[in-house]
Amino acid sequence: MCRNGTNPKTICRVASGWVVIGDVQFLPGYSLILPDPVVADLNALDIPARETFLREVSIVGDALLYVTDAYRINYEILGNSEAALHAHIFPRYLHEPEAFRKHPAWFYDWESAAMFDEARDRPLMDGMRDYLEQAGIALPVTR
Repeated sequence: MCRNGTNPKTICRVASGWVVIGDVQFLPGYSLILPDPVVADLNALDIPARETFLREVSIVGDALLYVTDAYRINYEILGNSEAALHAHIFPRYLHEPEAFRKHPAWFYDWESAAMFDEARDRPLMDGMRDYLEQAGIALPVTR
């Protein structure tokens, strides 16, 4: 969907794949990088591709720090339930309830979380894209 321009959650293309906003937004700005091409896990990439992927993941974190009031970023690469490499990038906020703030984002109730809403989330996504363009990692999309 990112390749053909039909994924409304797409923020931008980067060298390692696609930056997208998460399906749920219990932590505003929750984003992912989806590699393109799809690979099973980080170890399936050669060293230069790993370096690019991980560098871009960290710069998406920089973008989130810039466009939100997050005080830190949590990064996770799991692959336990989906055998396709992807990185979760969670902004963390001081206003989170204490019971959640000091634990992984997976402690939240994902079923009752706010779903992606393009009207609400587009300004944040545009701010992230602008930051990633300034950082030199957002690539033009050609179809």
